[in-house]
Amino acid sequence: MIRSTLAVVALSSLLLACQQQAAAPAEKAEAPASSPSPAPALMPMPGQPAPAFTLVDADGVQRSLSDFRGKVVVLEWTNEGCPYVQKHYSGAMQALQREAAEDGVVWLSIISSAPGKQGYVEGQDARDWKTRTRANAAHLLLDPTGQVGRTYGAKTTPDMRVIDREGRLVFVGGIDDKPTVEVADLQGATNFVRSALDDVMSERPLRTDLAAPYGCSIKYADEDA
Repeated sequence: MIRSTLAVVALSSLLLACQQQAAAPAEKAEAPASSPSPAPALMPMPGQPAPAFTLVDADGVQRSLSDFRGKVVVLEWTNEGCPYVQKHYSGAMQALQREAAEDGVVWLSIISSAPGKQGYVEGQDARDWKTRTRANAAHLLLDPTGQVGRTYGAKTTPDMRVIDREGRLVFVGGIDDKPTVEVADLQGATNFVRSALDDVMSERPLRTDLAAPYGCSIKYADEDA
């Protein structure tokens, strides 16, 4: 999908604004960081190449996005302590991960929580996280510096990306259209990730390629939590 530069800037600004507003409902308001970091680069949008990255997984193995070239890939930012994540991990997220795997999709869950912040895990704790949540992601990737999360403009948990076989982002944003922590709201929700995967696997234009995310703010190193 081809977008003009102005359109990309406008959509990126709108999405960032929606993310900031959506992160608040289940948490206390967050105070500004004492040493604000420089403004991030423009968030990669649908139709643009997915930025390359390499992270260590829960088993201590380096995984690069390029390892999965030629495959459809899902990126999922997560934090077990977030009530929005808990809602989806009541069974719905695991089921979607399993369906994706059966279709040959590579699902990468990413934890960008910094050391000492909610959701941070490493080593055995990371492996225990996968077992405890009964996650069906191909790999749990650890991003304690937050570099990959920031590169992709991830602001909330969950926050989702779908990458096609050519390495292009085809979906960016929230997992569905029910921004609540209520498990009952999973029923009847439009799951944008499932829809995007169906469209990509069927080689048809996406019905939805951009959605406002919602959830808890990602616990980056230089932000209060």
